[in-house]
Amino acid sequence: MAPLCFPLFLLLLPFLTRPAIASSSLRLDFYRESCPRAELIVKQVVLDYFHRDPSISAGLLRLHFHDCFIQGCDASILLDSTDDNVAEKEAPPNLTIRGLDLIDDAKAALEAECHGVVSCADIIALAARDGVALVGGEEYELPTGRRDGLVSTMADVRLPTPSFSVEAAQAAFERINLTLVDLTALLGAHSIGFCHCVFFIGRLYNFKNTGFADPRIDPATLESLQQKCPPQVITFDNVTRDPKQFMNPESNSSSSFGNSFYRGVLEQKVLLGLDQDLAFTDLTEKLVVRYVEDQSLFMKQFSASMVRLGNVGVLGGTEGEVRLNCRKTNNSTET
Repeated sequence: MAPLCFPLFLLLLPFLTRPAIASSSLRLDFYRESCPRAELIVKQVVLDYFHRDPSISAGLLRLHFHDCFIQGCDASILLDSTDDNVAEKEAPPNLTIRGLDLIDDAKAALEAECHGVVSCADIIALAARDGVALVGGEEYELPTGRRDGLVSTMADVRLPTPSFSVEAAQAAFERINLTLVDLTALLGAHSIGFCHCVFFIGRLYNFKNTGFADPRIDPATLESLQQKCPPQVITFDNVTRDPKQFMNPESNSSSSFGNSFYRGVLEQKVLLGLDQDLAFTDLTEKLVVRYVEDQSLFMKQFSASMVRLGNVGVLGGTEGEVRLNCRKTNNSTET
């Protein structure tokens, strides 16, 4: 099924261990000589999965965001726990991460083609790009050359809550050298995928402890969401059984990427508080209006912001390694 909703603002890490700058090791066609078919192989695996489940595109975006916002785009999200370490994927926000099998299959195909050449971090970034293209986004040019990290610890997964304001989200983005423009564009990913009720139920019944719904929700949308998300106590403990709703309620689709999300912002028909807040700050409202009026502008900015996201905390040169198995480091004794 579709991915559990951990929207972009849930992925804003208060700090990173490495600076979010573009690594000199990244370049277009990094594997031109060492593995010429690398990008084609990843694309084919993504296409095979997409034919079975188009919602995988949203899952791959979420996987990429979770990886990059924890300690940089180093595929640490893929590492399994060991006897003496609990890995990132065991943290509650990562328990329903999807796309892991896809990455495994892509890695296996690449190892058969070019042993020990293509990093897991690059596979994640390429798969996210290819997934976006399959649902209507741009197939943007993506520099590659990332290396894989050696460390993955659950304790590093410190994620803010859905109650973040635009200002708080902007500050978190700026800590990794992304901007408010990047934040506004990347939230456009909420045009696809699903979201579980637990992440927005507070807006439906007891907004900011008022005992009433968020007044910024369109009445018809509110009624529909209340029917789908009854006011029982919902926690992370049962979130996998929690009802879910299209991220973009107006689209009735989990796999149609475009600027419809921003129309929902202006019409007060989005699920998440931060998403709705985009209509209430001067700069973000102007950007939202521009994206509604010009979808091609949104597509270009989303692509540019995805490339910038993919530069966060990149390992290059002799840092890290190129894993042979994305789930464990090369010197791992785990079987």
